[in-house]
Formats: sequence, C-alpha cells, structure tokens
Amino acid sequence: MRTPAPTVWLTAVAMIAFAANSLLCRLALRDTAIDAASFTTIRIAAGALMLWAIVRLRRGRGRAGGDWVSAAALFAYAAGFSFAYLSLDAGTGALLLFGAVQATMIGYGLARGERLAPVAIAGLVLAGGGLIGLLLPGLSAPPLVGAVLMAGAGVAWGIYSLRGRGGGDPAAATAGNFVRAVPLAALLSVLSLAGARVDAAGAAFAAASGALASGLGYAIWYAALPGLRATSAASVQLSVPVIAALGGALLLGEAPTLRLVLASIAILGGIAMVIGSRH
Repeated sequence: MRTPAPTVWLTAVAMIAFAANSLLCRLALRDTAIDAASFTTIRIAAGALMLWAIVRLRRGRGRAGGDWVSAAALFAYAAGFSFAYLSLDAGTGALLLFGAVQATMIGYGLARGERLAPVAIAGLVLAGGGLIGLLLPGLSAPPLVGAVLMAGAGVAWGIYSLRGRGGGDPAAATAGNFVRAVPLAALLSVLSLAGARVDAAGAAFAAASGALASGLGYAIWYAALPGLRATSAASVQLSVPVIAALGGALLLGEAPTLRLVLASIAILGGIAMVIGSRH
C-alpha cells in the first residue's frame, strides 16, 4: 500500500524539524552569547507553551497529561543535548544521539527477553563497530566530554520514549511533560547563574528550537504516525542524522570528515538491519 501524500509531507517536515534542533542548538552555542543552561530553559519553556496551546486548541481532546518521571527524562535529554553541543558538530551530535536512543530501546527489548534474528545481531555488531570507530582517539574524533553528554541525552530520550509507549494521547502527554520540565530547567539556570549569558539572537534560536523544532515538530510527527506502518515510522528516523549533517555542512560550514561518513554508514546501516528484522 502506498503512503498517503499528506502523511509523506507531514513526516518529511517532522524529520526536518527534529534535525533543526541540532542545527539551532549548535548555531546558538557557537555563534551567539547564550549559555547552555539558558538555552535549555528557553527551549523547554517555549516548547511547553507551544504544546500547551496546541492541546488547548484541539476541541474535546482533554487536558495535558504526562508524569514527573517522564518530565525528568525529558529534562535530562534537553540539558545533555545543549551542553554536548558546546563542543560537537551538528551531524556528529545527531548521530550519537540517535545511536544512543536506539541502543537504549533495543537494550530494553533484550532485557525483556526479546530474541534477535541473525541479521539483527549482525546489525548490532556493525553499528557497534561504527560507534567505536567514531570515538577512537584521533584528530577527527569528537570531544570525549561532548560525546558522553550526547550519549547520556540519547539514553534519557530512549527512556522517555519507552515510557510513552501506549500512554494515550502522545501530544497531550508531551505537553504535560514539557510543562513539568520547566521548573527543572529553571533550577539548572539558577545553579548556573554565575555563567549565565543571554543575547537576543541566542534567545531567538532557543525559542525556535523549543516552539517550532520541538513543540510543533512533535505535534506534526504525532499527526503523521497513524498513517505510517511501524517499520516505516522507525526507519524514517534514520534520516535525521543525515539531514543534520547536511544542514551542518551547508548552513554552518561543518565539513563532514571521512570518519564521520564511514561511522554514519555503519551505525545507521546496522540500526536499519535491526529495525528491518524486528518488524
């Protein structure tokens, strides 16, 4: 069956929005005066406002949901994401984030007794080899602290995604979790007050990341999901690190290294093998 055209367009816009988070964060922290904690707080607050407005505008669909544990995972993802982009390029960060998210979700399945087909095992080996190759010491290796922070952000987002499975209205739950994450982000800003710096450009990038790339992006993705098969929904997300890398090269002047290209092929190809074998 062919995927309806509206679903294709909604999916494409959502993937571009997700990749734009990496570009906006990297651009703000590299080229403006804003600090990572302030970026996180503005991003979460703007996302909460956008999602709250979307939920309120939908007639007869209930109030925002969510819970504090999911909100804490959301905050951990957003904070680790911001601080990682102090040193990582957009494409490298997106690849590490996506790899960590998928590793968390696959690991959860294995812990619950899921058995992998031989092609999935080969995919895991390939993806793991690509990750090791990316992080091995060398001139083109990403900074270790940034890589660890982004991996932690990916684990947090994987946990958030797992907790959201089967949780009713995903847009309403995400709205509630964003609202709950606002005081956590504000506390981070208070603890980082000595190094706080905010300028108009940095605040604008953070607000765009929260309201458009995050809040509106998630709403569009949830609208596209009913028209996608499980395999398609999982596989299409492989495009996000690629879009981020292309955007980083075209818009931020971040030339991809041979190491990043080869690691991307191995990691994304390996994950694709796992996704294909599981569905």
